[in-house]
Amino acid sequence: MDLGKKKCKPCEGGIPPLKPEEIAEYIKHVHGDWKVTGDKKISKEYSFVNFKHTMDFVNKVANLAEEEDHHPDMHVSYGKVVIELMTHAIDGLSENDFILAYKIDKL
Repeated sequence: MDLGKKKCKPCEGGIPPLKPEEIAEYIKHVHGDWKVTGDKKISKEYSFVNFKHTMDFVNKVANLAEEEDHHPDMHVSYGKVVIELMTHAIDGLSENDFILAYKIDKL
């Protein structure tokens, strides 16, 4: 499974969220710092030396999210960003979340 070659697909609902065994398979293909919460979202914390570097990263993630048409929740502070991914339309995780997680780690 090469998540880097995939593109997020619009999700309007109507599909089931990933099952725990599917999540366990997908999580193997993203950097190990991503954490699964309640089989509904994945999150990761990134640290930076200053606010400028933090915001540079946030802007890169925002541009990537627009390209992929899949948008994370980002919690920003001086030298830290916490990114949370879930597919809101299905109230859980989809392949899109793992595609975007993989691509964020490549920034």
